[in-house]
Amino acid sequence: MASTSLTLIVRPRGKPIRGLPEEIVIDPKDSVAGLYKKIAASSKSSIHRLKITKGSDGSAIPISGVLTIEQTGLRNKSTIDVKDLGPQIAWRTVFIVEYLGPLLFHPLLYYFRPIIYKTSEAPSELQTLSLILISLHFIKREYETLFVHRFSLATMPARNIFKNSAHYWLFAGLNIAYWTYAPSAPTAQWPNPLIKYAGIVLFIVGELGNFSTHLTLRNLRRPGSTDRGVPDGASFKLVTCPNYMFETIAWVGIWMVNWSLSTAVFLVLAVVQMSLWARKKEMKYRKEFGDRYKRKRFFIFPGVY
Repeated sequence: MASTSLTLIVRPRGKPIRGLPEEIVIDPKDSVAGLYKKIAASSKSSIHRLKITKGSDGSAIPISGVLTIEQTGLRNKSTIDVKDLGPQIAWRTVFIVEYLGPLLFHPLLYYFRPIIYKTSEAPSELQTLSLILISLHFIKREYETLFVHRFSLATMPARNIFKNSAHYWLFAGLNIAYWTYAPSAPTAQWPNPLIKYAGIVLFIVGELGNFSTHLTLRNLRRPGSTDRGVPDGASFKLVTCPNYMFETIAWVGIWMVNWSLSTAVFLVLAVVQMSLWARKKEMKYRKEFGDRYKRKRFFIFPGVY
């Protein structure tokens, strides 16, 4: 019986990869993940450190346990290019490190106010409330990272952890904390009960809505799989990324409690970044799911954007 195996021509893309075979034989019914494992075994590397693209058009071949070699369009004697992405770090680890910054800076500046600001005044009600809300937000983030999120990509380049962490450590951590707990900060003043309680309500609504959305997204992806289903649910009928909508609501609530310009700056930066991500996500959903996906007009804010 004639063999149905395919022989693929393998070329390094960029710098040479030690142990990379010139050819690899694989069954067309095998998964793409199997192809990655074979090449990784030959080069004694992690599959997450490798990126495989078609030699014909340069399109990426994603790591997938569902997609088969045959479905990628590769045929006998097709050429694939393999790139070494360099040292990698798990996305879960990246998120844990990112969110750790604010969880360190806020208690530090709150409890060491007498030394940092050279004051004998006790923290105000709003300063204490700001510490509680911001800490709860990032504790929730850490919990979701450990027990809720399922990542489409297992790793990222290790060097990027510094760039990714800077946003949270500097803007959400040090910058917000320094100006929130200062004796001259708006949070040091007597609170307006109406604004304070409105901010708390928005914070609670935003955090619960965000958590609920993350649970929905989690259930769209099977454990151990990078494939996902079509997002659905009440909030997903309004916008592409309701998790970003609720994230914004929660931070508006925090800002209404502390009225700090530093919080407003972080909120604006976050909304701009989430807007870019949401638009990109909408385009990706349209391409990935086709007619199964109901296109959204608004990405984050109903009636606005």
